[in-house]
Amino acid sequence: MSNIRIALIGDYSASVTAHIAIPPALELAAKALDVEVEPVWIHTSKLTGKEELRALPGYRGIWCVPASPYANAEGAIAAISLARTAGIPFLGTCGGFQHAMIEYFRNVIGATDAAHAELNPEAEHPLISKLSCSLVEVTGTIRLIPGSLAQKLYGTDRVEEGYRCSYGLNPDFAPSIHDRDDIRVEGTDDAGAIRIIRLRRHPFFMATLFQPERSSLKGMVHPLIREFVSTSAGRR
Repeated sequence: MSNIRIALIGDYSASVTAHIAIPPALELAAKALDVEVEPVWIHTSKLTGKEELRALPGYRGIWCVPASPYANAEGAIAAISLARTAGIPFLGTCGGFQHAMIEYFRNVIGATDAAHAELNPEAEHPLISKLSCSLVEVTGTIRLIPGSLAQKLYGTDRVEEGYRCSYGLNPDFAPSIHDRDDIRVEGTDDAGAIRIIRLRRHPFFMATLFQPERSSLKGMVHPLIREFVSTSAGRR
């Protein structure tokens, strides 16, 4: 049985809980699917040119992981763009969600000045802005949209998930997503703030502001990670 190699885009640190949780989260999902998975960490500082990016299609899937700001945010965004355009299964969590939103707004909607307030605090209208209430080391309810893939995978309408973030999608930009047919909001908090997005015409492209990988710390197989691994396993 060949390994399913998954590229983990982010700057690994043993002090980051999510980074510790991701390899076992993938392993739990792989065991549930009776496949083997090999996570490969790729520091964003290594994504400096076309040659480095050309190696990414050799992976079955790409996961853009938490703990931004990244050493090379533009490298992370370029990797996300490749996953989107090349149909490579993609999962973005926490910082990965934030940068997936920046990539989409810049390269699909055409908002080339889409900025992250953490990196550009002077931005007048940042796409990614500071949350009104910090979500550092807290859990929150996610309302899953009826008929969405997320609802199907979870098998329920509401779930509790863990966060460690202080930034999210600026609510002023949310209508730009709701009005399009190529991207779908799959989950929100109780106030309607976006917490899960998915690209419709893609094998698997999902991003969450929360950290589903934390489920592995309780020995649980997470349904979104399981589907990511399953889709990656089917990619040739």
